[in-house]
Amino acid sequence: MTQFWIGGYGTDMGGDASGIGLLEGDEGREPTTLAYRGAVAAAASPSWLAQHPSLDVVYAALEGSGTVQAFVRNGESSLAPLGAPIDAGEAVCHLAVAPSGTYLVASCYGDGRVVRITLDSAGRPGVPTVADAATDPYGTEGDPRSADLTDVLASLASPPEVLPESPRSGLLLFDEALGLNASAPEPEEEAPVEDGPARRSHAHAAAFLPDGRIATTDLGFDLVRIWRVTANGLTQDHRVVLPHGVGPRHMVVHPSGHLHVVTEYSGEVFTLAAGEDGYWGAISAVTAAPGMQEGLDFPSEISPSRDGETLYVSVRGSNTVAALRVRGSGESVESFALAESGVDWPRHHLVHDGALLVAGQRSGAISVLDLDERTGAPRGIRHRAAAPSPTSILLAR
Repeated sequence: MTQFWIGGYGTDMGGDASGIGLLEGDEGREPTTLAYRGAVAAAASPSWLAQHPSLDVVYAALEGSGTVQAFVRNGESSLAPLGAPIDAGEAVCHLAVAPSGTYLVASCYGDGRVVRITLDSAGRPGVPTVADAATDPYGTEGDPRSADLTDVLASLASPPEVLPESPRSGLLLFDEALGLNASAPEPEEEAPVEDGPARRSHAHAAAFLPDGRIATTDLGFDLVRIWRVTANGLTQDHRVVLPHGVGPRHMVVHPSGHLHVVTEYSGEVFTLAAGEDGYWGAISAVTAAPGMQEGLDFPSEISPSRDGETLYVSVRGSNTVAALRVRGSGESVESFALAESGVDWPRHHLVHDGALLVAGQRSGAISVLDLDERTGAPRGIRHRAAAPSPTSILLAR
């Protein structure tokens, strides 16, 4: 029997979930027979769930209380608390567990904190260490150093020969630690960024890179920060500054080593790569889906197909799922299909067994979309299952 743990928003976050839920499907017939079995562990707004790499332990970001709670499986369909909740930060919204299983990284939307939390041999959370706060590269400290996209490409180890057409072609992309444009002519003076709402740091996700470093996004400051693990927790190695106002949210590491980052505000997918010196920079960007409207559409999750040839982006607002084909060795992507998600406000999705499960936060439902075996494109809505304010789907061990 296939099982999924379901995270959701509770009353403290305007939802109706009472804890971590269970979604089940009959073996050999799932996911068409998926059904919600109710809450299996009481928790206040477990909005994001993450699995320990080797233990039957699940970690929940309790967004409303700003804490992280561990749960151990203690039966076929039940979870029990493992240790006490650990303070992380305001509106903790994402957790990523290290491949070693010795710590996790929590990202906090409310106060921008990036927090390393140790895990003991049983998977129990321990000491939290708060990393250095992000600073706004577009703030009072001045504009970052900039480089044309062609200069960024020239600085990388194995750049693609040709970039796909993109609304960001020729746009300024930045890596302030690398000094990419040191030998290039001074760029033309740009118009100052218009005044708008005060910008705040909003950490949103973490991913473990092939070389052992960690990437985190800051949606509020348009940053991807690269970290090293040290005795004191996390030390920032350098940062990649994306164009003003794009809002990097979630990301996925491609088997090739490239990093694909989806932006919440501009509705794009940026591809990042590391140069021979280890510094990361953006090498391409494309709109996630045709007809994307800034201010109306807000991409949320990005995930790969099992073979890594297709990326899926869920889009809140239009309530769609975009499919993007990975080009070359992962250095760029292109949108090729768009489908109805079958839910309202698709907050998260999960690729499983030839299908895409999509969590509709506002519709109180999880939809199942068939995926074309040959192209990877979503083909239609196969099934829907009711679930209270779902925000996260995790395949149970």
